Amino acid sequence: MSGTLIWFGAIMVVMWVLMIRPQQKKQKELAAKIAGLKTGDKVVTIGGIHGVISNVKDGSTFILKVDDNVKLTVDKSAVTIVLPKEVKEA
Repeated sequence: MSGTLIWFGAIMVVMWVLMIRPQQKKQKELAAKIAGLKTGDKVVTIGGIHGVISNVKDGSTFILKVDDNVKLTVDKSAVTIVLPKEVKEA
């Protein structure tokens, strides 16, 4: 009986180390990137929209420039990827 509990506990620890902890680390990294958003950063939103930040507003929104005359107001929580400066869009 106690051997079963030990195995169950070991499986839970392995599952936490392999699945939950890396996801938490990734979420913290993304939150730090979102907090540091500034004008000129290239981002990708949850909906797959690629653009350049043209203005960061106070609060939780910013203006995303998608094309020459197309600007969207986007919530910061909608950002999934902050692209490095050297990445060129297709």
